[in-house]
Amino acid sequence: MRFKKTFLFTCLFSFLIHFSFAQNFDIDLVKSINQNESNFKNNFFKTTAQSVIVFNIAAPAGLFTAGLIKHDKQLQKEAAYMAGGFIVSAVVTQAMKKIIQRNRPFVTYPFIIKRDAGGGYSMPSGHTSAAFCTATSLSLLFPKWYVIAPAYLYASAVGYARMYQGVHYPTDVLAGAIVGAGSAWLAYRAEKWMDKKHNKNKTITPASL
Repeated sequence: MRFKKTFLFTCLFSFLIHFSFAQNFDIDLVKSINQNESNFKNNFFKTTAQSVIVFNIAAPAGLFTAGLIKHDKQLQKEAAYMAGGFIVSAVVTQAMKKIIQRNRPFVTYPFIIKRDAGGGYSMPSGHTSAAFCTATSLSLLFPKWYVIAPAYLYASAVGYARMYQGVHYPTDVLAGAIVGAGSAWLAYRAEKWMDKKHNKNKTITPASL
């Protein structure tokens, strides 16, 4: 019994230390990024953050258009699943925001400079989630370095931009990246599962029965 109490106390103490460290890490890092200001950064990261919607619409739309031009139904289907992954990512992100209800950095800490509207709650980062979702989808569909590297570089720049703008903590960005990448992977696996099931059904013909 005494051992159990000691064990529980140790776990609780370790959790509190970890939580405190995480909180300090979050604010220290976002402060160092946010307060290192320049006009170039203001314009560059503003454009980067604002381009997320265009990026997430253009990627599946472009893929679908290419499928139509080439009469490639597989490309069209992949575009649909990519869009599906983005929808899942958006739904999960908004649900987590409402559950966690974490305030934005500029709300909690007056010394954080707000450079974007940043409405609603903070965790996870919706921009980062969207960017990593599309970057992961493109990387899974076209596993070439010249696709993977630029896609993830762009997604990482979006996450950095949101910290620079003072609207997200590093852990918000990390959570957004995980949600986005995870949603894209699930959509990709769902597509492969449906393809496998469809091909399996095609092999079962009346003659073979």
